[in-house]
Amino acid sequence: MMKPGEKIRLQREDKKLDLKETAQRTQLDEKQLARIEAGEVSPSLGTLIKLARVFGVRLGTFLDDQQETGAVVTRKGENGPTDNMNAAGSQPRENLAFSSLARQKSDRHMDPFLVEVEPGVEYDTGSSSHEGEEFMYVLQGSVEVTYGKEKYELKAGDTIYYDSIVDHKVKAINNEKALLLAVVYLPV
Repeated sequence: MMKPGEKIRLQREDKKLDLKETAQRTQLDEKQLARIEAGEVSPSLGTLIKLARVFGVRLGTFLDDQQETGAVVTRKGENGPTDNMNAAGSQPRENLAFSSLARQKSDRHMDPFLVEVEPGVEYDTGSSSHEGEEFMYVLQGSVEVTYGKEKYELKAGDTIYYDSIVDHKVKAINNEKALLLAVVYLPV
């Protein structure tokens, strides 16, 4: 299975972009982008979304395992973490683990994930902002979602749906790990 960094490099080369130009278009640090492509660090979801927009591809392009056009079933235990990452991709400490629930499905328009949000020391992970929409359902624990200037405390069974162009971030609260079902829609 090819890692996201390798897929990013292949997309960049296919689009005939160098690292510097890609970094400028995505507003990412060129050295950080090189480290992502080399597999030294995992890209954040926000970083993958920015790259997908610049390359004109689906977000799932960087996460897909296979190209299945029919129905895709992911069985319990088959969806290990795709990547651990922080919200903005700028900190070495990881607080989110994303498990893709449809990485085999080609030509999808939504990307469903199980997201583990670790509690602990607060890191300034920054917020994310990108085109599209997001939906989250809290399966376990509690989270605080910052959406623009508003803060929402969500507990198990609560949901939130928002336009992801507005700055947003998620953190675990009450000193316990949270588990979310998140669906990201990113128009291509």
